[in-house]
Amino acid sequence: MVYRNNGCKDDDRWLMTKQMTQQVRWLMLGLMLAGLSCDRPTAPPNPNGAPHTRLANVPKDNDTVFALVTLNWSGGDNDGFIARYQYRYFTYHLVSGSTDNWVIFDSTAWTDTTGSGAVIAFNSTDALNKQIFLVRAIDNDGNADTQPAEKIIYTLRTAPPLTQILSPGRNATLLVSPQITDWWAGVPLIFKATDPTKLGKIVAFGWSVDGGPVTWTTDTSVFVTPDKFSPPFNGQHKLRVISRNNTNLTDPTGDSVFVTLLVPTFDQSVLIIDETDEFNNPFITMGITDSVTDAFYAELFPGATQWDFKQNGMPPREVLSHYKLLVWHADDIPTSKPHKISDPANIAVFTDYLKVGGKFLMSGWRILKSFAYYQNFPFTFTQGNFVYDYLHIRMVSETDILGDMTGGKGKTGVFSNFSVDSTRLAFFPYDGKLSQVNLITSMAGFTDILYSYVNDDQSPNVTYRGRAIALRYYGTVYDAVVLGFPLYFIKKDDAKVMTQEILRSLHVQ
Repeated sequence: MVYRNNGCKDDDRWLMTKQMTQQVRWLMLGLMLAGLSCDRPTAPPNPNGAPHTRLANVPKDNDTVFALVTLNWSGGDNDGFIARYQYRYFTYHLVSGSTDNWVIFDSTAWTDTTGSGAVIAFNSTDALNKQIFLVRAIDNDGNADTQPAEKIIYTLRTAPPLTQILSPGRNATLLVSPQITDWWAGVPLIFKATDPTKLGKIVAFGWSVDGGPVTWTTDTSVFVTPDKFSPPFNGQHKLRVISRNNTNLTDPTGDSVFVTLLVPTFDQSVLIIDETDEFNNPFITMGITDSVTDAFYAELFPGATQWDFKQNGMPPREVLSHYKLLVWHADDIPTSKPHKISDPANIAVFTDYLKVGGKFLMSGWRILKSFAYYQNFPFTFTQGNFVYDYLHIRMVSETDILGDMTGGKGKTGVFSNFSVDSTRLAFFPYDGKLSQVNLITSMAGFTDILYSYVNDDQSPNVTYRGRAIALRYYGTVYDAVVLGFPLYFIKKDDAKVMTQEILRSLHVQ
């Protein structure tokens, strides 16, 4: 290439070329900025159309599953967004004797939801049930998917649950209070239910009284308060319980019981329950008969009614409801098994009596030991035991098998001292003194020590001396007195004074 020399040097040509290049670059950059600063046409909006819906692949199509099914779905919309969903299903059953001829049995209306899933309890009354589930998305313009997502599954048979009332028993008589108290919360109603298919789960119970409205709960027990019963409260009433499982099937029949409610009248004074076994030592040695002990207690409680536990068992609630005070004595020594007062069935009866305002006096040989007979003493009673819950006694000890107690020291100014009747214990191992006396070494609030342990000054058992042997509980609803020794072996005159002082304390006289 030939360059003409126009009078310019090579450096001058190079500089001119560089300046021209920079000018071209600035021109191009200006054009680009100008282009960006101008409005450009955008693509037109998508035409308004229906949304689309998709079902998750769980369960898989044509699976056979339990009737309670979790289904999930999603949706999209090209011109907006999904506002909600609707779903429904159809249930088909096989025609009898056929293997492929299905007829529709049930269908549901569209159900609205903003969620992307639901738990469906499909109607499944046959051994095998065909379910066609549909779901459709609805967008912000109100357009619905014209081709809803569909899933076909098969469900196994479900059946209504079977309900059973466990308590109260049929035709039971219940001691009740006309109002709620600290100890009586209402008529206890306990129940359960089972699913006959063993596939479902019980989710709710419904109870009603005297044909009234059903109250639903997830608990298996309730207290039915007096206001739920049709008047009169005293008398016969009907309790009914039904149940529902997790496929929304409800027991159509349920279980019912009739009960008689009895508000105590307490129109009589004292009922003595005689559990003393005169064929048990030391009565055998003494030759004492039942009539002798009956006469002894008749003198202590003039005008009282006596009930022979050995012959008649536990008095029914109808009997207890008439008496202000229940006196229970078990003055023989339990050598192989506890006194019957500690039997749970008997406890259930007389605690019902206490809850509605009765009063209670208990005496006996190893009487507190009977409530933990097979446990080593000293023993600490815990919640759930009658001694802990109703007598407010926490810890009990027991004296030696050799006779040691000669009497009791009464609470100063309120209860008199007493002496043991040595003539009734004038043989080995007693030597005229009481043995195996229950010592109350720890008690809760609202209690008062009535008598404390007395033995001879020369007795080596100094740790027994002064310990509580009788306790009174002051309750908001009921009162109770427990003697940790057999009353029959107290000198009669002292025993008479003792019982009169106890009756005054209990406001029974």
